[in-house]
Amino acid sequence: MYVVLVHIHIKPENAEEFLQATLENARNSIQEPGIGRFDVLQQQDDPTRFVLVEAYHSPDDQLKHRETRHYQIWKDKVAEMMAEPRTGVKHQSIFPDDTGWK
Repeated sequence: MYVVLVHIHIKPENAEEFLQATLENARNSIQEPGIGRFDVLQQQDDPTRFVLVEAYHSPDDQLKHRETRHYQIWKDKVAEMMAEPRTGVKHQSIFPDDTGWK
């Protein structure tokens, strides 16, 4: 698995709108054949901070995800909601191996 942790810090006034847009993107993303997981996490002590856990079968699947209509809509919609640019940190899954993913 190829895993990307996307760290996002949004403006406080955009919390609910950001969450709704992100959940819509996640619901569509998890339907993509190259995605094993797509989790949306909100920090408990700072609700303006989120982490997206995106697990792909390969790096190419992440590139395909970025070409989808639902990702493009999400990216454009939330761009002005960011308190700072989002960052993505790429990881290689060690455990579980691919047998533990969809």
